[in-house]
Parts: sequence; C-alpha cells; structure tokens
Amino acid sequence: MKFLFADSLDFVDPLYDFVNDCSPLDREVYWDDKYAHEIFPETPYDGLLVSKAIVDRRNGCGRYTSSLAMRFRLVGARTFLRFDSSRDVNLPIFGDCGAFSYVNEEVPPYTPEDMIDFYEDGAFTHGVSIDHIIFEYISDAKSFWEGIDKDDPENDDKYRRFCITLDLAEKFINLCKKEKVGFEPVGVAQGWSQLSIAEGARTLAKLGYKYIALGGMVPLSATEIHTALRAVHKALEDYDDIRLHILGFAKADHLAEFVTPGFYPKLASIDTTSPLIRAFKDSQRNYYLPNQENGLEYYTAIRIPQAIENNILKRGVKKGLYRPEDLVKLENDALSALRLYDSGGVKLETALDAILTYSRKLIFLSYSPSLAEERKMDKLATLYHRTLSQRPWSKCDCTICKDISVETIIFRGSNRNKRRGMHNLRVFHNHLQRLR
Repeated sequence: MKFLFADSLDFVDPLYDFVNDCSPLDREVYWDDKYAHEIFPETPYDGLLVSKAIVDRRNGCGRYTSSLAMRFRLVGARTFLRFDSSRDVNLPIFGDCGAFSYVNEEVPPYTPEDMIDFYEDGAFTHGVSIDHIIFEYISDAKSFWEGIDKDDPENDDKYRRFCITLDLAEKFINLCKKEKVGFEPVGVAQGWSQLSIAEGARTLAKLGYKYIALGGMVPLSATEIHTALRAVHKALEDYDDIRLHILGFAKADHLAEFVTPGFYPKLASIDTTSPLIRAFKDSQRNYYLPNQENGLEYYTAIRIPQAIENNILKRGVKKGLYRPEDLVKLENDALSALRLYDSGGVKLETALDAILTYSRKLIFLSYSPSLAEERKMDKLATLYHRTLSQRPWSKCDCTICKDISVETIIFRGSNRNKRRGMHNLRVFHNHLQRLR
C-alpha cells in the first residue's frame, strides 16, 4: 500500500533564522523554498496528490497565487512541485477535484471536461473523477436502501449525491476513452453505508475503471472503514485487476490493521495530510516518533508564540491585563530557557518554569483564573514535562531534527510548525514501510 501526500504548497524556507525569527530579505516564496522531498535524502511519501480546488483557490482553499496557478498549468505538476529528481520521477501524482471545497453546494462546480483539461495540462499520472461528498453514514446497514426512502429517493440528498457522483464518473471515463488521455482514470465511490459504497464501486467497475477511490472516509471510524472495505471487496470479487484507494485516510494508529498482508488485497494506496496538519492543529499530538511496539508515539509541542503577534495576548493587552514589554520578556525568557535546557545549560525544572510562566498569559484570561483554566494549566504542565523529560527531538536522526534540534518541538510560526509536520511525514512513511 502506497502513501500519497496531499500537497497544498507545503514548503519551508531553508535559510530561516530561528534565533531572530526571520527569513532573508531577498527570499522569494516558492522559488527559494523547499518541499519535504527536497529536504530529506529519502522521499517521505510514495507519491503526491493535488486538488484542482487548491490550485484554483476555490472558497479560500490553498495558497496558490494567480501566477503560481498559471505556472502549474504551464509546466505541469511534476515540474512545478519539483518532484522530478531521479528518485521521484517515476512516483505517481494523483489529481482530484477537492470535493470538500464545494461540499455545501447543490452540485459540483466542475465538469468532466474541466477535470480532464486540468489533468492533461498538469501531466498527472492519475486523475480522479468528480464526486459529491456524503457525510451521513449508517454503520453496518442491512440493505442498500436503509436510510433512504426508496419510494421517493430523489428527494433524499444522500441518494442525490450518490447518483451525481456515478453519473459524472460515467461521463468522465467515456470522455477519457474518447480523448485517449495520458493519465489513468480513477473513479470515486461515495455512499451513506457500506452497502451503498460497495454498490458504487461495483458500478464503477462495470463502467471500466481499474482504479477506484473510496470517498467520504475522513469522518469514519477505523471500524466503519473496515466494514466498508470488506463490503467493497465482496462486491468486486469478480474483478481481479481492480485496485482501491482511500481518499483522506487519517487513522495512523490503526494503519497496521489495513496493511496486514492478504487482508485487503485490492487496497493499493491512501492519501492524507494528517501527519503534517497535526503538527500545528492538534492540541496534543504534534510530534511523531516510532515506538518499540512497531507503532507511533506522540508528543506535545511547546507553544511559545510571538508576543506581539498572538491574538490572545493582544486582547490581554487591550484589557489592561499585561504590558507588551513584559510579554516580550517572558517570551524571550521561555525561548532562552528551552534552548539552554537543550544544550545542558539549565535543568528541566528551570526550563519548564519559564515556559509555564509565559503559558499562563495565554490561558488565564482574567485576573482571577477560573477552575477550568487552572485545570487546563495543570494538564499543559504535565504534557510539557513529558516532552521535555523525554527529549524526543534528540532521539530522531532525520535531517530536520539534526539540523535545528529543539526548534523542531517549538510551536511557533510556519517555518517551525511545517518542519515538524515534514518530520511527521517521514516518521509516518517509515512506519508504513516497516508494516508492509
């Protein structure tokens, strides 16, 4: 099973100054930056996925400027992503429509012709048909129609989206055959239960798809994904040459269950951004390391935001709770203590005290902290003590951790946070390689 990383211009400045928190004055975004596959000696994924909605910046998705979007179409995905080194040139690049960007719309905003143009212009290796996400899910349904009024299915939004997805998939593959496209078409199966997803997959197989992606998996539990996969495999028993892909697989803790040899023989690939996103959007699990049980260990990053830019601290200043100069001093004290702890200059307790003194300003929103704020502070102290005492950044041999050491564990700005996310991508990929 291959792991594809769904990219959204996720790069970092290789010359970033972590002490002064700044990039070179002449830095040009994208042109001077590096993707994860340019940082590590081994590519930390088996391929990439790019959504049209990300390139189009539809509904605020992505960070592409109009000039970068134009360059993407002119030079193609592989050149634009600089995914063309000798070790990467044969790895797949999937494209999809980015269905989350229009989930609240009546119908998808793209046509099969739009998607074919996007995939051909981008020279993608695989192009995914247009889908319309179905979020409602009935676990272990007993029939295809469970959850749908089969006497009036047209008025059920789940069934309507199911039909739209299959209708667009049929038009897409017919156009692909007619135009003899240079990419492999991938059909999407959506559904409101394991049986409806299986029926969608069977229909796609009959249409001629050899690669089928299962959509709507992001909010499902591991158990529900297992149920869906078993139903799809059963529905495709007569199709030996079909491969499956899971769109948006974010179940790192359950990865071993899906990679077990022979368990899901048709499951060929997954895509996810979870390892990178968790680095700066998860409240606790920000930093990955492998553990001795052939699984993953998670650590909480140390939050030391910039005092003059943090919105919570700004509000505290406006309320008269803090003075800006005091906050800047506490911020610098926390950073200095953490770096000294890393080099052996101070003990753990000294570093933790400086960090927590600053953290209190982020959590205590009045002169008299509430019980909930006190409890939050106690929990944070426990999490930070674990991170500091175990020093996970010093146990990692990746390029990022060796290069910037304790800066990797500091939750502060894109250049640290995304580096930590890239570290996570490598750990996740190595984890998958060990399992498979």
